[in-house]
Amino acid sequence: MTSSLNTCTLTVPATTANLGPGFDCLGAALALYNEFCFTRIESGLEIIPNGTEADRVSRDETNLAYRAYCQVFAQVGETPYPVRLEINLGVPLARGLGSSATAIAAGIAGANYLLGGALSPAQILALGVTIEGHPDNIVPALLGGCRLAADRDGVWSQCEVPWHSSIQPVIAVPNFELSTEEARRVLPESYSRADAIFNTAHLGLLLRGINEGRGDWLQTAMQDRIHQPYRKALIPGFEAVRSAAIAAGAYELVISGAGPTLLALAHRDQAAAVGEAMQTAWTAAGVGAVAGPVDLDVQGTRLQV
Repeated sequence: MTSSLNTCTLTVPATTANLGPGFDCLGAALALYNEFCFTRIESGLEIIPNGTEADRVSRDETNLAYRAYCQVFAQVGETPYPVRLEINLGVPLARGLGSSATAIAAGIAGANYLLGGALSPAQILALGVTIEGHPDNIVPALLGGCRLAADRDGVWSQCEVPWHSSIQPVIAVPNFELSTEEARRVLPESYSRADAIFNTAHLGLLLRGINEGRGDWLQTAMQDRIHQPYRKALIPGFEAVRSAAIAAGAYELVISGAGPTLLALAHRDQAAAVGEAMQTAWTAAGVGAVAGPVDLDVQGTRLQV
């Protein structure tokens, strides 16, 4: 091997997307992590997943992190290096916490490092969005924080949404899964003008509420007419968990990504009580769940060599 760039480790945060009205354009990175270690080898492909759901991770060329890795090589016209990929899982799979985005971010960043930095940050972002299909998970997974993304003629712009220190995300992760494909099938093909105006107004208010820590604004701003009215029927106990969270002091509760994880925003002082209430309500509805406050990740994908 001629390059000294033979191994690297990427730590990638979970994400929560949509945040109510921010469908397919707004997401935030959370302090739960998957770790991916890429090491060049003489030949072949070795994928070694570790963690409670390791048996569900593909160990061949269909692995999403490896597919993203190969896309970087294809973009620069190189043959993918033989590689060993070790994965340490800390983000639940198929739960609406961006596990796919962690794999895509890691595959792109890992390949880019082994290639000596062939892609610019803008190219990395664009490739990530292309692979995932929308920016709400991949952008915060790469960059951290809360991020809003939009494109103009296929060129993506993104900005950080300042997050007030008093606002605490609280997640409840149930013991069942909901695929993104299933969650998208229930959405209508078109929306009314009234629904478009509703979501536009509420997204604007959500951005200001997050920035200024205005819980009264967030109570209104997290309402949505694009995806939640259709997806909540796929999540048993949704209304019970939402009611319990609000009664315990949450500003509002929404579906995290495509679900089934539920996300509440609350004042930091009330976040623990909100998490307990969410878990209790889901248990009473016959659904096992783990719930509690989780911090915002502000670093995004981290490279260690």
